[in-house]
Amino acid sequence: QVQLVESGGGLVQPGGSLRLSCAASGSIFSMYAMSWYRQAPGKQRELVAAITSGGSTNYADSVKGRFTISRDNAKNTVYLQMNSLKLEDTAVYYCNVDVVTVAGGRDYWGQGTQVTVSS
Repeated sequence: QVQLVESGGGLVQPGGSLRLSCAASGSIFSMYAMSWYRQAPGKQRELVAAITSGGSTNYADSVKGRFTISRDNAKNTVYLQMNSLKLEDTAVYYCNVDVVTVAGGRDYWGQGTQVTVSS
């Protein structure tokens, strides 16, 4: 079993910054893609950013140039640095990781962390 613990959400004014973290623990053999998704009220969950095990990244058009995803493989942790936050970035942010454990390979979701951008 894999546990994901997210942190770093909160309330911030437009133009501000937040850094989200998602730490994975458990009997992990390998970690592959790590991603951040978000879901705003009344909307579908959408991919925000993803990073491969090799460090390649991709971003939603709406966050390009403002958000940066990174990972620390030694700590099994993925980060999302969010700068120049906008009102429309308000959502619950979820991390998702692809891992291989003794039970095989599958993806896991974090519990979600609320990000609220408001003046």
